[in-house]
Amino acid sequence: MNKKLNIAIIGLGFGAEFIPIYQKHPEANIYAICQRNKEKLNEIGNAFGIEKRYSDYDELLKDPEIDAVHINTPIQAHAEQSLKALRAGKHVACTVPMATTVEECRQIVEETERTGLTYMMMETVIYSREFLFVKEMYESGAMGKLQFLRASHQQEMAGWPGYWEGLPPMHYATHCVGPVLALPKAEAEYVSCFGSGRIDDKLIEKYGSPFAIESCHIKLKDSDLSAEVTRSLFNTARQYRESFDAYGSEKSFEWTLIEHEDSVVHSGEVPEKIKIPDYAHLLPEEIAPFTTSGVYDEEDNQHLSFIQGAGHGGSHPHLVHEFISALQEKRDPYPNAKQSANITCVGILAHESAMKGGEKIKLPSFTFNR
Repeated sequence: MNKKLNIAIIGLGFGAEFIPIYQKHPEANIYAICQRNKEKLNEIGNAFGIEKRYSDYDELLKDPEIDAVHINTPIQAHAEQSLKALRAGKHVACTVPMATTVEECRQIVEETERTGLTYMMMETVIYSREFLFVKEMYESGAMGKLQFLRASHQQEMAGWPGYWEGLPPMHYATHCVGPVLALPKAEAEYVSCFGSGRIDDKLIEKYGSPFAIESCHIKLKDSDLSAEVTRSLFNTARQYRESFDAYGSEKSFEWTLIEHEDSVVHSGEVPEKIKIPDYAHLLPEEIAPFTTSGVYDEEDNQHLSFIQGAGHGGSHPHLVHEFISALQEKRDPYPNAKQSANITCVGILAHESAMKGGEKIKLPSFTFNR
């Protein structure tokens, strides 16, 4: 068995969700946690029994015992913290998006090439049970030829922290871009995006983005496929939805329109509502329970971070396992740095296209694996 990898979790809001998964993974160890708020740092450290605690990220990176960092901080910090970690000799897992500019994505890709270290963007949708169901159907040949892909991510973000206010919809698009590229294991070659509608004037001020909805067509590289993704954040009436549709010559999958209702598989013209199965069987038994519920048996453990699996389609343990397995097997995870850059840059350039009336914009070559 390989030596357990020492992982440090950076950011303990959403990040705390991953602590017990790493603790139970047979080839990983939560070695340290990092949070600027010392009260929150100690609360989480005490709850999970973690001794190494840092309130200064730069100090954490000096610790030679840390093999990898898992970054779960606000989106503006992702690129800088990823680059610092790579330059300090640490592997990186980072929540979405990879960065907020194309240039930052380029720098991260170049740093992984220079150092030989691993970077993985932890995109939840491509490890959700819904995506894994479609992936299994596609890879078995049951769908026939893949013909078209569509995804959407719609939510209302009024009242979220200040940096979200007025954010261009496509600047946080990985949850819908990720699955349309991941299913065929393709890369985006170019995009054309249109903005539609208008958000409140007070929301426009911060980023100069007026659109209520942005919809983007993506041409897949070296393929006859294209995909369409739709994103909205403000002033649009819609139940929260992360959705993914895949159309094949023999079978097609359409995500449910209403949360908690069944999705549909079409065989020719015959529709069938289906219950999406869980995919815990793909995981080591120690972390398999995290796809649906917590593995902490003690009734007095009421800390919120002990409650696992309800969100993100049971993806959290799959993400952890892919990252740890890739490091232990000395292979690229999916998505690796270039694939993460391709997914992220689609959104960044899609907004640029929308601001230019739908102008076609090519993805930079550093985002292509071949």
